[in-house]
Amino acid sequence: MRWRGSSAAGYEHYPREHRVEVPPAAADLTLSSDPAFLGDPALMNPEQLLLASASSCQLLSFLARAARMRLEVLGYEDRAEAEMDMDDAPARITRIVLRPHIEVAPGTDEARVRKAVERAHGDCFIANSLTSEMKIEPTIREVRPAV
Repeated sequence: MRWRGSSAAGYEHYPREHRVEVPPAAADLTLSSDPAFLGDPALMNPEQLLLASASSCQLLSFLARAARMRLEVLGYEDRAEAEMDMDDAPARITRIVLRPHIEVAPGTDEARVRKAVERAHGDCFIANSLTSEMKIEPTIREVRPAV
């Protein structure tokens, strides 16, 4: 991680923008703080990355489970949300809700898909590392595979 600037002028005036590199990945990220902390709303912030990590880990754990169970998953989209409690010190993310919309092949047993979602949550090392309440509210829909 790299940051350059000066904090001498006080809280309201130092730049929040910083860069994160994670070798060997070639891409880097430019981040800021949340706008509530005077950050740039056009840039991602650490709180968003934490939510994205939880969502991504659930997706990857679910796909691994689904593949092992020979479930044909055709699409996955998550509309995840997090709540941050600023009133009870120390401030922290207290709740994460993942809302995956999962598309499966026709004839797929929905109960088996839900079981894969549940087991994937237990497999997800990000979820296992957090103390936040975490809920997963999947929606499962059959779709025809694209030709």
